[in-house]
Amino acid sequence: MDRRAALAGLASAALLGACAPRQAARPLVGADGLPLPTLWRITEADAQAIPFRMQEGLNTLRRAAGAGPVELDPALTAAAATHSRDMAVQNRPWHFGSDGSSPLDRLRRVGYRGGLVGEVISETYEDDTTTLAAWARDPVTRDVILDRRATRMGVAWLQEESGKIWWTMVLGN
Repeated sequence: MDRRAALAGLASAALLGACAPRQAARPLVGADGLPLPTLWRITEADAQAIPFRMQEGLNTLRRAAGAGPVELDPALTAAAATHSRDMAVQNRPWHFGSDGSSPLDRLRRVGYRGGLVGEVISETYEDDTTTLAAWARDPVTRDVILDRRATRMGVAWLQEESGKIWWTMVLGN
């Protein structure tokens, strides 16, 4: 009999919980009419896949624009990672390091022997695909990622505890 009473109690609690008032859903659109950012956490699986998704997405854009493909380059990726960390420390997205270094300086420091084509950066809560799409929509960053001189790429990010992501993509030849 005790078991039946316990089961009846659990069933009653479940029914009462279902009848409890629900909290209002979080609005999907901000006061400015734009979608609110959603928090995207980069998992270990994402971290392994992101460079290849970025390369594939970038090469798709480049092919559509008549530009040749780019290959992932570990030195360019190292330079991008250094800059993503540094932007987070500085808490601002810009192309100069806290020590005054330029993108070209960062390439030299990692031993990259090729030329710098360009660098694109972002401070966002958005995933890699959305970030690449934003770069493709902006005329200035679009010119960089579609530059026909580029044959190599590096991409890196730093995600803060808050979820903010500092993205850096470096293109070289």
